Amino acid sequence: MSEDVPTPAATAPVGGPLAGLTVVELGGLGPGPFAGMLLADLGAEVVRVDRPVEAGRPSIFPVLHRGRRSVALDLKHPQGAQAALRLIDRADAVLEGFRPGVAERLGLGPETCLARRPRLVYGRMTGWGQDGPLAPQPGHDINYIALTGALHAIGPADGDPVVPLNLLGDFGGGGMLLAFGMVSALLRVARGGAGQVVDAAMTDGSALLMAMAYGFLGQGVWQDRRGVNLLDGGAPFYGVYRCADGGHVALGALEPQFYAALVDGLGLAGDADFADQGDQERWPAMRAKLTAAFAAADRDHWTGHFAGTPACVTPVLTMAEAPLDPHNRARGTFRTGSGGAAEPAPAPRFSGSPAPDPAAAPIVGADTDRLLRAAGLTADLIAELRREGVAG
Repeated sequence: MSEDVPTPAATAPVGGPLAGLTVVELGGLGPGPFAGMLLADLGAEVVRVDRPVEAGRPSIFPVLHRGRRSVALDLKHPQGAQAALRLIDRADAVLEGFRPGVAERLGLGPETCLARRPRLVYGRMTGWGQDGPLAPQPGHDINYIALTGALHAIGPADGDPVVPLNLLGDFGGGGMLLAFGMVSALLRVARGGAGQVVDAAMTDGSALLMAMAYGFLGQGVWQDRRGVNLLDGGAPFYGVYRCADGGHVALGALEPQFYAALVDGLGLAGDADFADQGDQERWPAMRAKLTAAFAAADRDHWTGHFAGTPACVTPVLTMAEAPLDPHNRARGTFRTGSGGAAEPAPAPRFSGSPAPDPAAAPIVGADTDRLLRAAGLTADLIAELRREGVAG
């Protein structure tokens, strides 16, 4: 990586708009840790409770677990759950990603926690939500977005739905929704309100991300078929084209002035098929000619050709290329992680309380003794928990 890419901080983050808040994160995978990462990135002290069997090991999710403190406790053991409650007693918020009812069976449910700390914000991350006929069932991102219409809407008109990584359910409609909900509830507490439970379901969140598409559908300006609409690849001037070298460019020439710059830049301004951007009868012919045009030169040729123009043509960068892009480097969109690899930097930006540079993900259980002592447990009790395998 370039020397101007920031490197990880040596200690846990301080500063940021959420500085002074303490969050206890009860293990979990994917969207829950992503929510914890967002909160930690913005300055909250996030204490992650991991399993003792993993104690002493590096985190297997070095980006999602960055900026944390780590305590290793067996939450299935009554003493482990009690120790976790002592940590929660000192926290502003707790988040968990268990299936409905699991936290309650562990003695760590919201009723128990809120009774001990009424101003606590209790964030819950699930796929189907805390209620409803599917609530107890397992699932993954692809299942949640399938049930909300999102998966059906993504893909080519003549093909099957395309899996959009696990971005919509797990992260956009899951972890980010939970973080937003928890910050909203914390704001209410700061204004004198009581603590409460935040029920973040990936089905709800992925449906919410489809708000504009559902609005268009209700207006009759969106077809309930993929690959035939303005923003789903149906429009030839909003899509992806293969270049001579096998790379791709992305076109986003929606507005008339941007469309005109695209057509002019390709030397197609006098072509009758491009005279009316909204003439869907001409879209197949437009697509064929755009396909041929971009296939005639390499991706980097087109990147340079349209640089500085309003045609909305950008290269489709790989994950290895994106951190090296001049714009991304200038903004610090990526940073160098603890292992020397690129990772996304904290976002968004704050003018008065900038987010700190995240600390590296901790060794699992690295903060067990210190944080349990701070929560009021004696050294003898902590030693006993270690001997019994309850703490790591």
